[in-house]
Amino acid sequence: MRIYEELYILRPDATEEDVDASVEMVKSIVTTAGGAIDKVDKWGVRKLAYRLKKLNEGFYVLIQFSAKPEVVKELERRLRVSDAVVKFITVRIDEKLKWLEKRKKIREKRAARKPPPVVGPPAIQPVPAAPPAVAAPAPGLPAEPPVPAPDAPPAE
Repeated sequence: MRIYEELYILRPDATEEDVDASVEMVKSIVTTAGGAIDKVDKWGVRKLAYRLKKLNEGFYVLIQFSAKPEVVKELERRLRVSDAVVKFITVRIDEKLKWLEKRKKIREKRAARKPPPVVGPPAIQPVPAAPPAVAAPAPGLPAEPPVPAPDAPPAE
């Protein structure tokens, strides 16, 4: 048994009964062949990425199921001849799930080797020093002439 996701798009003017009928058709195909339906998501009417058969919108349905590869062939054949189905795609996801599980185990192993972070008392921030009273001139600019003291003789 393998795990698959079937995403198909129905015409946007499909009634709720048409949508339910298509979902029941997929369920019956999978279950009669010994498979199991894991999840059914009706996404509703959404805008298509590009115009398809003169349509701008479609009713999206996502079904996740476990079955043998022969079931997928029959399911795709039925979806291909259905008038209500605009587009469909079947993706095998069990390989991806295995890969994700393997990556998760590797991360957990790596985290177990790493020492736990040391948590100490909060650091006290030093108070910044006051800026100097007289700022130096910016580089490239002439310095201002010094102001003479009131009791000093005039400079010659």
